[in-house]
This record gives sequence, C-alpha cells and structure tokens, in this order.
Amino acid sequence: MKRIALFAVGLLLVASTAMAAGPVKIGLMAPLTGPWASEGQEMKQVLDLLSADLNAKGGLLGQKVEVIAEDDGGDPKTAALAAQRLTTKGVAAVIGTYGSSVTEASQNIYNESKIIQIANGSTAVRLSEKGLKYFFRTCPRDDEQGRVAAQTIQKMKAKNVAILHDNTTYAKGLAAEAKALLKGVNIVFFDALTPGERDYTAILTKLKAAKPDVVFFTGYYPEAGLLLRQKMQMKWNVPFIGGDAQNNPDLIKIAGKEAASGFYFLSTPLPKDLPTKESKAFVDTYKKKYRNAPSSIYALLAGDGFRVITAAIKEKKSVDPDVLAAFLKKGFKDDRGLTGRIAFNAKGDRVGELYRVYKVDAKGNFILQK
Repeated sequence: MKRIALFAVGLLLVASTAMAAGPVKIGLMAPLTGPWASEGQEMKQVLDLLSADLNAKGGLLGQKVEVIAEDDGGDPKTAALAAQRLTTKGVAAVIGTYGSSVTEASQNIYNESKIIQIANGSTAVRLSEKGLKYFFRTCPRDDEQGRVAAQTIQKMKAKNVAILHDNTTYAKGLAAEAKALLKGVNIVFFDALTPGERDYTAILTKLKAAKPDVVFFTGYYPEAGLLLRQKMQMKWNVPFIGGDAQNNPDLIKIAGKEAASGFYFLSTPLPKDLPTKESKAFVDTYKKKYRNAPSSIYALLAGDGFRVITAAIKEKKSVDPDVLAAFLKKGFKDDRGLTGRIAFNAKGDRVGELYRVYKVDAKGNFILQK
C-alpha cells in the first residue's frame, strides 16, 4: 500500500511539474461528431480563435495556452471516456459540453479530479443542485427557460396545451418545469417521443387527437425539424414552440422553410442579436476567419467559458482549482462577455435573465420578438 501511495505522489509531482513547465492547457469536451456535430465544431472554432488571440497577447502566466479537444459524440458513454482522457492530460479546466445528459455523465469525473468544468449548453436544473464544487455553466437553467416558456404560452392565450419531450435529462426537465408553471390551462398531452427516428406521424396523430391550442416540444432541433415537416404534410396547423436546443439553422434544412415558418423557440440572444460592441467585434473576427458567422449561440457560450477561466487564471496568477472556484463564485464579474454580463452564484450558475423569444419567418430567418 505504501509503495502505491509513493507512486501516486510521484505521478502528481510529475503532472504538477509538467503543468508548470509547459503550456496552460484548457480542455474542450464537445460533440465534434454525432447529431450535434455542428454545435461542437463551432465550439472548437471559437476556442481556437480565442486562444490564438490570447497567445498573440502573451498567453497566460508567461506560457502559451493550448486547447485540448475531446469528442463526446453527444453521447453520455462517449463523454465519460472523453472526460477520463482529459483528466490525464494536465488540463487546468474543461469547457463543455452541450447536452445536459452528456454533461451529467462527466460531472463526477471532473469533480473528483478537482478540475473546473464550465458547461455551455447544459441547462438541466439538477446539474448544479448536486453541490459540486468545481461545476459552472455560462448558459441559463431550465427553470428560467420554463418560466419564459409558460409566460409565452399564456400570452398566446392558449387554453389547451400539449407538452412533448424526448426523455433526455434536458428535455424532460424543461417539460416538467413548464408544466409546473403553466397556470389556468389544461395540459391535454404530456409524453415523450424517441429521438433519432425518421417518422413521427404516429406521435403527431396522438397529439392532434388531444386537440391542443399549442404544442411545446422541449427536445432537440433534428427531431423538431422533422416534427414540423411531417405536421405540415398532415395539414395540421397548430402552432409549435420549442426550447433553446432548437435554435440551430439545421432546423430549417430538416423542416423546410414553409413548414418552419411561424415556429417559435426560446433562446439566449443569437449571435446576430448580441448587444455589446465586444460581441459584435468578435462575430466580425469569426466571420473573417471562417467566412461565415457562428450559427449557434452555444459556441459563443463556450467562448465565454474560455474567457472566464483564462481571466480568472490571469487575475489569481494560479491554476489551483480551489483558488479559481472560490474566485469565480465570489469575486468574478465580466461586463463584456461575448453573450453579455457574466457572474456566478454559489451553485456555479450564471446569474441574470438571458432568454428571449424568436419566431421563424417565411424565409427561414430567426427573428427576435420584442
């Protein structure tokens, strides 16, 4: 046992020395492949751009910054393996990931390894209710999204509401939050579809039979696009509202412009609607580098995670996770974040109201509603 303990101490000393002598490594866990690959690829592009800019300005602690990316495939099992690999690579922190169930599969791995994780698209309430010391997120929570969803549905004066989810941690949680907050309406349908299928006419037929005035679907954009297309093919005109996992341009590719027209969804402000000159300047830089604007807000929320952790390392002159976690929860404030002002509460959640309502127009554009 003593020999094993000495070996472990030796490994820690080697790791510490490597971290001190080499670049400051920031991990990225993202869906670089799989159904959400477009989100993950943009997340990596944003971090590559930000790290290059930081290195051009001298890096951190006198060292270059290196982004170490691991593919979680949008899948919990793959994410757990990706997280285990990142814990062996001397990263000071990890940015990511996108889906709540994927983040949940990696949370304990990072926490037990004392590595700060800053998720960027994982909104499930329970992720931060576990009290994990090193967990943060730059995206809002589903209880806030549920509040805005209920508010939007009630403004539409709907009396009969159907809620459809996909049984993932995120979608099921958001559906439950909205259901609890919807007062004075009849919930005429509350059930789940199976993600990844190619034909949802059976569930759409059940939904139609419930005669809702509006349908709130809380799953992801691939299924939402298909639902909208097949709903139109059924000649069913009931309005659909979606959650923030549907704010991806691929929704229009899947549904088609005609079927998507009139669709509402909730989201933090999209890149084109970001309010500050700093965010507009970054989007312009991104366009020059990659010849198109970032299509999703989650890439910029990942960028905010990178900016937050590198600013904390610079401010505290340390990569000690305890020092950084305490600073982020009590002393950190960034009024020039890519997505607006950033500060965290004691649970690691971002504070402030971020959700907005968007509507798809006849050309497939996402239009911010006032």
